Amino acid sequence: MPYRRLPNTDLARLRALQKALEKASVASFNDQFIPYKILSEAQRFYAQFKTTVSQKNDTHETRVNANKQYRHEKEKARMYISHFIQVLNLAVVRGEIKKQQKELYGLDPNIHVVPDLSGDEDILVWGKRIIEGEQKRISEGGSPIYNPTINKVQVFYNMFKSHQQSHTFHENNTDRMYTSVDNMRAEADRIIVDIWNTVEEHYKDLLPYDKMQHCKDYGIVYYYRPNEQHYSTETDEIMRKAREAQTALQF
Repeated sequence: MPYRRLPNTDLARLRALQKALEKASVASFNDQFIPYKILSEAQRFYAQFKTTVSQKNDTHETRVNANKQYRHEKEKARMYISHFIQVLNLAVVRGEIKKQQKELYGLDPNIHVVPDLSGDEDILVWGKRIIEGEQKRISEGGSPIYNPTINKVQVFYNMFKSHQQSHTFHENNTDRMYTSVDNMRAEADRIIVDIWNTVEEHYKDLLPYDKMQHCKDYGIVYYYRPNEQHYSTETDEIMRKAREAQTALQF
């Protein structure tokens, strides 16, 4: 006999529950064999699970879209901060700005390389330092750096900072929804097993192919093992005749 296998995706779990509930809903009173307790629990859980899975998918999509914008703003902020520091270093090399003034930006006066800006925290830290440092130097009578100006750097820095906070929110929200769905999967599988066991028990006396067809109506999925005989109406007919012959021999 082919074996059944529980759904391995959330969508498949929802389909299995939906199919069983739909089949049970159209069954007449006399044909209704799934206990009310199991059906009631399945109906309640199906609604909750469907909503939670939908919310998880929505938050995932929102996260993906927000992440694209976040990466774009991160690269822009990194580029402008890096460019500003390079221009500052060139101004120091040309003698237009005293190298000691680099300390206003948190930079080593004797090192003319751009610090690491690969991480979010690096961009946030160095962006804040050069904005405050440039403002401090200008307030002391220094000439502003152009191309890029600190105002333009600050615009992209603030945009990245805003998207970085939003990115963190979406990450946490998505993780929360994934955890919620994870916690419901075991319950989904338990309810599906209860329904499937009840269905198979009800149709246990039918011939194999006939039994499988009735069970499939309730969402049960069967798989054949390698080299296993496939059942059909023909194999059922052969088995039926064999049973009748055996019964006749007993009399």
